[in-house]
Amino acid sequence: MRKKNFLIVGGSSGIGLAITEKLQKKGENVFVASRRGESIKNLSGIKHISVDVTNDEVKLEGLPEQLDGLAYCPGTINLKPFRSLRNEDFQKDFEINVLGAVKIIHEIEGSLKKNQSSIVLFSTVAVGQGMPFHASVATSKGAIEGLCRSLAAEFAPKVRVNCIAPSLTETPLSSHLLNSKEKIEHGAKRHPMERIGTSNDIAALAVFLLEGESSWITGQIIGADGGLSSLRK
Repeated sequence: MRKKNFLIVGGSSGIGLAITEKLQKKGENVFVASRRGESIKNLSGIKHISVDVTNDEVKLEGLPEQLDGLAYCPGTINLKPFRSLRNEDFQKDFEINVLGAVKIIHEIEGSLKKNQSSIVLFSTVAVGQGMPFHASVATSKGAIEGLCRSLAAEFAPKVRVNCIAPSLTETPLSSHLLNSKEKIEHGAKRHPMERIGTSNDIAALAVFLLEGESSWITGQIIGADGGLSSLRK
């Protein structure tokens, strides 16, 4: 059985790094596209591609002709009262969360369609729940959910497209929200599971969606949120 080829954009930190590590342990060929690759230097067999998704054009050199999956992991956590948000905040969040994914998918669409493959995108629980101070990030992540469903319909049956909507997860990106014992305890109590999510929690679901055991799942927005989106204690 041949090794599969996966591209993890933003795969050198947080959830993306956890996905990279899980696929590497499975013996798959993993290509990581990110601005910096220091954190994956000790992972054998990982090829790093330097890329900045905010550039006007995104070029990915050194990828195989056929890809089995893509996880687009870059994101923002820009939490402010609406009165403090400027147009530039919305533009930056949209550029990273949405346009970055669009550029990457445009670049590798042909490679994904050479075989049955899978795309995993990331939203947030705040899109479906409506949370204060999330206007900018929820706007862009809501667009990602629309992109997910649209591409799932257009790319079927060759490429499956799904989206994970996490709640607060312990990553470098969220460190400023979890930088004290009190903040961690408060965040945990908001969730029915009474804890903060981990990168491994989200990565396990992403790897499942990337690989063949999820071959009948497409066009879905899947919550990985400790029950926050659907349960009340």
